Amino acid sequence: MPDWTDPECPVARALDLVGDRWSLLVVRDAMDGARSFTEFQRRTGIARNILTDRLRRLTAHGLLTQRPAPSGRRQEYVLTDAGRDLFPVILTLRQWGERHAFTAGETHSTLVDHHGEPVPTVVPSGTDGTPLDADTTRVLKVGSGPDAGK
Repeated sequence: MPDWTDPECPVARALDLVGDRWSLLVVRDAMDGARSFTEFQRRTGIARNILTDRLRRLTAHGLLTQRPAPSGRRQEYVLTDAGRDLFPVILTLRQWGERHAFTAGETHSTLVDHHGEPVPTVVPSGTDGTPLDADTTRVLKVGSGPDAGK
């Protein structure tokens, strides 16, 4: 396990595992069907040594797994359940990027559903259906430590 940046914070732990640029781009491309080292390198432009490191780390932390490719001659990388659970993260980053990382009219990609329709904007909501944001939520520590519930 890594040395945690902030051992009690789920955001910090997640960033310790996938918070660098290349890891999330590898996960993004795996969600889009990339399976081989060559595919990941072609899609991202990542240097071979960095890609090797990221694939090892993502595999070691249970986000990717290796299996024999259909040809039987090589291994391929596929997302695990934990890797697939990053879909809402990738989607939210994509939608934020569509809104804030491009100028008006600038060409960019968008994610569509199986009907070809753009995926609706993700908006977190409370148990009563009201939208949530940074002003309507707070952090509550859970667990059995001395500061639990504080």
